[in-house]
Amino acid sequence: MQLELTRRHFISKSALGALGAYVAPKFSIGKEGPSANSKINVACVGIGHMGNVAVQAAKQENFVALCDVDWRADEAIWGQRMPAKVAANNPQTGKFSDFRRMLDKLGKEIDVVLVSTPDHTHFPVGMASMELGKHVFIQKPLAHNIWQVRTLHKAMHHYNVKTVMGNQGHTTEGIRRIKEWFDAGVIGEVREVHCWTDRPIPPWFVKPDSIPVPGQKTPRGVDWELWQGPVARRRFSDAYVTQRWRGWWEYGVGALGDIGCHCLDAPFWALKLGMPSAVDVELDEPANDHYTPFGAHVTYHFPARENMPPVKLHWWEGRPRPPKLPGMKELPPNGMYMLGSKEILYHEDMRPYSPILWPRERMQEYRSVLQKKTIPRVKGGPIEELFRYIKGEGPQCGSDFDYAAPLTEVILFGSLAIRAGHRIEWDAETTTVTNRPELSKWIKEPVRKGWSYGEGLWS
Repeated sequence: MQLELTRRHFISKSALGALGAYVAPKFSIGKEGPSANSKINVACVGIGHMGNVAVQAAKQENFVALCDVDWRADEAIWGQRMPAKVAANNPQTGKFSDFRRMLDKLGKEIDVVLVSTPDHTHFPVGMASMELGKHVFIQKPLAHNIWQVRTLHKAMHHYNVKTVMGNQGHTTEGIRRIKEWFDAGVIGEVREVHCWTDRPIPPWFVKPDSIPVPGQKTPRGVDWELWQGPVARRRFSDAYVTQRWRGWWEYGVGALGDIGCHCLDAPFWALKLGMPSAVDVELDEPANDHYTPFGAHVTYHFPARENMPPVKLHWWEGRPRPPKLPGMKELPPNGMYMLGSKEILYHEDMRPYSPILWPRERMQEYRSVLQKKTIPRVKGGPIEELFRYIKGEGPQCGSDFDYAAPLTEVILFGSLAIRAGHRIEWDAETTTVTNRPELSKWIKEPVRKGWSYGEGLWS
């Protein structure tokens, strides 16, 4: 009851409960409106691990609030930098456990909210912030299910806020080179793409000894009720925290959700893939409703679009690996290659930092073409990109929700196939799994009372 009262309170104060028109806020400090000398008032929700990365990216701005549900005093647990240490380095900020209380108390002072929580709470934190007119950064993947992704996309336009998703590779030089080379015709027609990762591996993925896992006493400093957020209650276990939530379907989206927004980013953008019509899946072990398997091969089927042919995009995670390229001694742990009618484009790593034609000697033939730059470059990562956009010093973010929502939907559709363990066919227009309509329970997942957001956008 208290959760619902708090939510109603700050929504009524925002005058947005009825989904009225929104006027973009001016900066709360510095000069009035965007200017080079203004600082943005920043709130960070989730400040351990990747949240600490967000804190560092925003250190030139003005911190208003730091929010996390885990305030244990340990500097590091499972190799992760903990919120208490991060907060100690920023003593001037307000500190909260509940993002709703943070927004209720400091909403008028906040310009932008950086969301780096586990996947299952991306949506409620992001939506609550957008409802109050706050610009948002949300870590990848954008949300936990497809309905949430589409709702966040719709909310960006409804509330007229600026957004970006945390797929850092979309700000790199490498991804721009890939698109420029494809657009210049260097690669030729692409009908087949392979992306792969060595995950799931520790410390992010640790297979439980049993399901359900035994409950434990909640450590002092952890608000386990808030950590669970919209998901059905269960007892605390360190099998879920601090980084281990990714493999649990209730909290994470598996290895594809973890790495896919990085590795599939370049082909999705360059090839204008859009939505797949179907996904096939092969698993190393039986699927289950609780935890991701430790080996999967997913094949996306993308139809022809514009003047480009259909594409099969293969995603390999864990033990399965794609075929090695001619002359390649071994595959790196993460990577991507496109098989074009003219050339093969390849990069190692989960992000496209250093793409090449394969074999590398082929680049000499296209030297003058490969050096041409037709796409503007980005300095820094997605958070810095968002800050410049808010200040009026840069263009719209490349991975704002117009782009990030469809990309994440593709990722989630593949994860849905891994979770289900069989082929699924997709009608994107109606958001229906046409061959298995019972999977609609995972397209829009149930939430606990007090955690419903965004429903009004669909009324």
